[in-house]
Amino acid sequence: MLLIAGLGNPGARYAKNRHNIGFMAVEAIAREHRYPPFRARFQGLVTDGTIGGARAALLMPHTFMNDSGQSVGEAMRFFKLDLKAIVVLHDELDLAPGKCRVKVGGGNAGHNGLRSITAHIGNDYKRIRLGIGHPGAKELVYPYVLGDFAKAERGWVEALCDAIARHAEFLAHGEDASFQNKVHLAMDAAGFGAKTD
Repeated sequence: MLLIAGLGNPGARYAKNRHNIGFMAVEAIAREHRYPPFRARFQGLVTDGTIGGARAALLMPHTFMNDSGQSVGEAMRFFKLDLKAIVVLHDELDLAPGKCRVKVGGGNAGHNGLRSITAHIGNDYKRIRLGIGHPGAKELVYPYVLGDFAKAERGWVEALCDAIARHAEFLAHGEDASFQNKVHLAMDAAGFGAKTD
């Protein structure tokens, strides 16, 4: 079994923020794989189902980003999972918009959601890094990540979330390189390749 957690902040005010792309991706997975409705549990919203025959719970922590680890840790303990079974989808400033990269462990690059998860469960969980680009200056980062995606960005955001959802089966079966490649090819096919190279 996997626990796939998408990171974001709860509430309508934050729903379209760049910081919430993890929530958007998890919601797309739930729709694509016909999961039952999310319900309140583990200080967040959770739903349980299967992706390509593999059981996977989907979680959106509602603790606010900086305390995401409380929710992920609670769900991990409940399902009696080890770190290999944890997958976290999150926004990544250091990747171009629309890029998707998979890695296990590593640094948190100033991401408070990852920092909280690492503090609660350890560091060697899988991260799906979803590129949102960088505003260019450190002092612009906070308003940038808590700002909504611009209208011009919504096409690639939807295409990325759709590609992740359609190819989540590879992720569910531990085929990370294939998953990453399929998402990249889907973004190319959707016409967003130039932005993501």
